[in-house]
Amino acid sequence: MTDVEVVQQARETLLVERDAVEALTERIGDDFVAACNLILHMRGRVIVSGMGKSGAVGRKLAGTLASTGTPAHFMNPAEALHGDLGMVTEDDVIIFLSNSGETDEVLNILPFVRRRGAKVISICGGTNSTLAQASEAVLDAEVACEACPLGLAPTASCVAQMALGDALAMAIMRARGFTTENYAASHPGGALGRRTLWRVQDVMHAGDESPTVPMDATVLDAILTMSQATVRGAVCVVDEGGKLRGFFTDGDFRLLMQREDDRNAVMGLPITQVMTLRPTVADPEMLAGAALKIMQDREFDNLPVVDEDGVALGVVDIQDLLKAGIV
Repeated sequence: MTDVEVVQQARETLLVERDAVEALTERIGDDFVAACNLILHMRGRVIVSGMGKSGAVGRKLAGTLASTGTPAHFMNPAEALHGDLGMVTEDDVIIFLSNSGETDEVLNILPFVRRRGAKVISICGGTNSTLAQASEAVLDAEVACEACPLGLAPTASCVAQMALGDALAMAIMRARGFTTENYAASHPGGALGRRTLWRVQDVMHAGDESPTVPMDATVLDAILTMSQATVRGAVCVVDEGGKLRGFFTDGDFRLLMQREDDRNAVMGLPITQVMTLRPTVADPEMLAGAALKIMQDREFDNLPVVDEDGVALGVVDIQDLLKAGIV
């Protein structure tokens, strides 16, 4: 093949698959609504099943459902005949994927699934097939042709199955009122989960790790405390009740040393004379991403953390937020 022919084949594949998906929009109707209702009102979980390429699509569909608020898992129909059928209960809904609707492994377990009382949804290309006739709801995934030049390899048919599965999952997700926070709860290790689940209290330095000095401290006391703390670069100045009265950073110290002629005298200055009064603070329940945005916008490296009574709880450091993947 020439380079031109390679590009042409790729474009033809995409156009065939595009047309296959576009044709599905006209088939969304009563059966689609019925499928959604079966899942929304089930007491168990969704079991997705299929062989070969349809099985690969089914695994993806099970994952999409599970991550968007619908308990779901995949069952290999061949393995189901050898024990895995035990996972099916009368409270479940099974989604079978089969291009023809006549896949042997699927049809072999279909009677047993029906006998257990589980409801059946099929995503298949044969709406008059054995599988379709035994289903409570049928999502028509028929395609005019495959994108494969030989018309053999499942291509457009798999894309159609996947698109219908996604449409089903997204409709159910919206019907449940599934939120960004719900999604993040299923993805705590991902970037979204870190941004929307992690709080300042999860990453701040507190207790013995929190650099703190009393109101009668000197600049030298603050510098020594700052250098010995786990989080370096800032100290909280607190009164006898532990309430935050000021904040002093290494940046403040550098400016002070540049401004004063007698640098030795600087070290003996009362910290109350040089600290920042009424500093910007973070709440422990604040999203870590929100704290990061404050620090980035105002070019802060640290924020003191206080409770609702103004008691100093710790310090959150921008480097810790970045290391934790809060971006």
